[in-house]
Amino acid sequence: MALALVLVVLLAAVAAAREAHGYVAYNTSAGTVAGLLNVHLVPHSHDDVGWLKTVDQYYVGSNNSIQGACVMNTLDSVVDALARDPGRKFVVAEQAFFQRWWVEKSPQIQAIVHKLVDSGQLEFINGGWCMHDEAATHYIDMIDQTTLGHRVIKKQFNKTPRAGWQIDPFGHSAVQAYLLGTELGFDSVHFARIDYQDRAKRKDDKGLEVIWQGSRTFGSSSQIFTNAFPIHYSPPDGFSFEVLNDMTPVQDDPLLFDTNVEQRVNDFVSAAIAQANVTRTNHIMWTMGDDFNYQYAESWFRNMDRLIHYVNKDGRVHALYSTPSIYTDAKHASNESWPLKQDDYFPYADSTNAYWTGYFTSRPTFKGYVRMLSGYYLAARQIEFLVGGSFTSSLEDALGIAQHHDAVSGTAKQHTTDDYSKRLALGASQVHNFLLQKCFGDKALLVFQTK
Repeated sequence: MALALVLVVLLAAVAAAREAHGYVAYNTSAGTVAGLLNVHLVPHSHDDVGWLKTVDQYYVGSNNSIQGACVMNTLDSVVDALARDPGRKFVVAEQAFFQRWWVEKSPQIQAIVHKLVDSGQLEFINGGWCMHDEAATHYIDMIDQTTLGHRVIKKQFNKTPRAGWQIDPFGHSAVQAYLLGTELGFDSVHFARIDYQDRAKRKDDKGLEVIWQGSRTFGSSSQIFTNAFPIHYSPPDGFSFEVLNDMTPVQDDPLLFDTNVEQRVNDFVSAAIAQANVTRTNHIMWTMGDDFNYQYAESWFRNMDRLIHYVNKDGRVHALYSTPSIYTDAKHASNESWPLKQDDYFPYADSTNAYWTGYFTSRPTFKGYVRMLSGYYLAARQIEFLVGGSFTSSLEDALGIAQHHDAVSGTAKQHTTDDYSKRLALGASQVHNFLLQKCFGDKALLVFQTK
């Protein structure tokens, strides 16, 4: 009888707890708050336009024995997750992937994406065809690949990216600050890879964020707000929520074991204060993502929803979904005085005697091929304008991909570099065949093809 009574009491307690817990409407809509440390969570996935796998393999998710990565899954999953909660945000950089995905989508999905872009939930940053290298590229090629991406964004969404997002190239040129920054209309540029000694000193001086004057000749007109991350472009330790990785989720269900909201909030506050100690103003950025993340986006957003909700209830610091544009606006509004930088972030070293300078000359034949076809493409565009029609699009796409920081740099796997070369050759062949036909007619083209 006593055992039965205890069982009834326990069942009643469980039922009460279940009823009390139930559905939790997480508050993710908060903006910045004056007087508190604001932690800007910027959800992103860094998607290399070829590296260990080819660009198409990365897009469709094939050859996963090399690396489990599928950008198509990421974009599908992110759009679904954003549509569930208007407070969530995400940033997209590489248009070589996004445009592959966009043309496959139904009008209904495209309408959803338009709504997400218009509301600011989905923001295009950088906006080029790729995230170009800044050492082995020619400035004309950097401009062309950026123009290609910006052109399609403007056509499809009537938007122009505001923020530079060069998070992975191996060092940074002052040309990026003014020619591919200020001159593009960017009001900020953000990146991760700077020399480890430079980073350590800047953390001590609270000088990671600077005004970068890319040209002494153009002076203040070439200046741009620049944010070098205190760590890599991943979150602080313990706050990566990629579904198949070893992670500690935010567990707030009292009916399950390992409830850890208090501990996770304490961890969050500690990490935020540590970063605030090396950053000016009461605004810090957490880059919530890494290479080819968000293939199951809900894993990230579910945990970030809970963090934002419970951290803000705690009240010691303030967390919010953000983007580089929102973050930069908050920085400018603070009226802080920033250090001035006038030179490059070259060379890049990530530890003692580990200088990333070999790629300046590695794979010289491929570098030469890219440069040669760049000039060929420039001449072909002029002819294209004079004679009408469109016959350079394949070469334009291939050259845009080739400017990627693992392509012309020579840091991709051999089979990926072969794929880059194949794309360039096919694009050049298309241009060559068109010019032969225009100049000499169908007979010349037939002779050329049969030799």
